[in-house]
Amino acid sequence: MRVFTGIQPSGDLHIGNYFGSIKQMVDAQEDNDTFAFIANYHAQTSGGKDLAKLTMQAATDFLALGIDPKKSTFWVQSDVKEVLELYWILSSFTPMGLLERAHSYKDKVAKGIAANHSLFSYPVLMAADILLFGSEVVPVGKDQIQHIEIARDIATKFNNQYGDILVMPEFRVQEEVQTVPGIDGQKMSKSYGNVVNIFGEEKKQMKTIKKIVTENVAVEEPKEYENCNVYNMAKLFLEGDNLIALQERYKKGGEGHGHFKIYLGEVMWEYFREFREKREYYDKNQDEVRDILNAGANKAREVALPMIEKIRSVTGISY
Repeated sequence: MRVFTGIQPSGDLHIGNYFGSIKQMVDAQEDNDTFAFIANYHAQTSGGKDLAKLTMQAATDFLALGIDPKKSTFWVQSDVKEVLELYWILSSFTPMGLLERAHSYKDKVAKGIAANHSLFSYPVLMAADILLFGSEVVPVGKDQIQHIEIARDIATKFNNQYGDILVMPEFRVQEEVQTVPGIDGQKMSKSYGNVVNIFGEEKKQMKTIKKIVTENVAVEEPKEYENCNVYNMAKLFLEGDNLIALQERYKKGGEGHGHFKIYLGEVMWEYFREFREKREYYDKNQDEVRDILNAGANKAREVALPMIEKIRSVTGISY
């Protein structure tokens, strides 16, 4: 199964990025033909400031968090230029109304991001990313499902005219972690300013965790855990007896939410220990990271070229 996914280089990664996308990517590479890329063209829709630096940071973080270049094809979007050619070709198969209905575009404009063509046509470039590599499964967060549906609509229109050339992708949402809560209980997002970062100083991370919004309940009283923001973060890192033990602590009473926040911080710090050590290595060996990305781009291009050549042929671009 060819699994395809990517993430924008937008700075420090938070646990919502990890459990909502990156972990699925890492898990998928064990039993699938995994394609994972850094979406630096997409990042330009939100300004693209310090993009080169952020791209290298994202590559370093991805490798630290488990992307294995021996198991996955891992590259930077702009290193396979064929995606821009397909983006233009697919634009001719994309009704304006389809893009006007895109929730992501309307949400970003409502938040003050300038309305421009790249932001408006973002789903077409995403479709080109997916379809260029014959992707069968695309793991996404719940808010990205519509973009996969748009890619399917575009592929359908293209195939109706030229035959079954483009593979029809399916989205995959990991239900239990499709929305990771932030410190205010909303979906964790940099735009909401409610994130807990993966990497950084332990004291700074704990300071952020202590800001998690909780109910005002007396220490000695039992506490409800199912809708508790601290518990709903902690359960991402726990399973089995450890998760049950935390539930019992909530029900028993005698501990305040501050105790649970400290426990969350300890669990989170230990969970990412190995990843921090790997990140330190790659941070000191950036030339190795660049070599990995270049090799990944070459692998990606080997898949992209036959597809784009076929598309050039049937559309008459080749003559």
